[in-house]
Amino acid sequence: MKYGYYPGCSLEHNAISYHESTMAIAPRLGIQFQEIDDWNCCGATEFIAVKLLPAYALVSRNLAMASRQPDNGKQLVAPCSACYLNLSKVDQYMVDSPELAAQVNASLAAGGLNYTPGDIRVRHLLDVIAQDVGYEKVAEQIRRPLTGLRVAPYYGCVVVRPGFQQQVDDYEYPTSMDLLMQTIGATVIDFPMKTHCCGGHMTQISQEVAFELIRRLLKNASDYEADVIVTLCPMCQLNWMPTRTM
Repeated sequence: MKYGYYPGCSLEHNAISYHESTMAIAPRLGIQFQEIDDWNCCGATEFIAVKLLPAYALVSRNLAMASRQPDNGKQLVAPCSACYLNLSKVDQYMVDSPELAAQVNASLAAGGLNYTPGDIRVRHLLDVIAQDVGYEKVAEQIRRPLTGLRVAPYYGCVVVRPGFQQQVDDYEYPTSMDLLMQTIGATVIDFPMKTHCCGGHMTQISQEVAFELIRRLLKNASDYEADVIVTLCPMCQLNWMPTRTM
């Protein structure tokens, strides 16, 4: 199974372990990743709030670069939730609006690029493991099961709710990560707040509001006696680590 791979900025810095573990398990699961050439930041969540067209062009450049690589099955995997959201939604916006697509491609043309909307299918890593690899294949590769570890799977508010391209999971009560954690031997607890927002970049605007959102999540996991919270999103993890200590 061949895919393009977009690590994004987080997976090369604060979430480097996410990238390293992804690269470590991929061959054992029959996944071949081809990192797209000369990729750039997706803009995270801030840039789109500042200037739409430049932000869309920034994201679309990555899609254009991915479409140039013939050996990726026209699929691009983005493990970071924010990257996945930006890539998938901008592509869908361009599919839905030929006028926007023309404006974005006019910007891309300055760098000798062009992108046909819908040419690349953006996937999240969880979706690839759950749908393409399958839990049975994962189970075959387990060497050190997480027996006895009580896990709270946290999906966050981005991955299951975009509504663009193929839905990763049920947006109200996703279970794909629950099943993955069970497959590797962990005890999955019922975590009612598994899709609630962690505050995202609200920490830069109002720490009081952000910390209260995070406190509720941590308390909910604690109330259900979780040993750990497993998250798909580097931003969520980045928010939680100092807050938990404080």
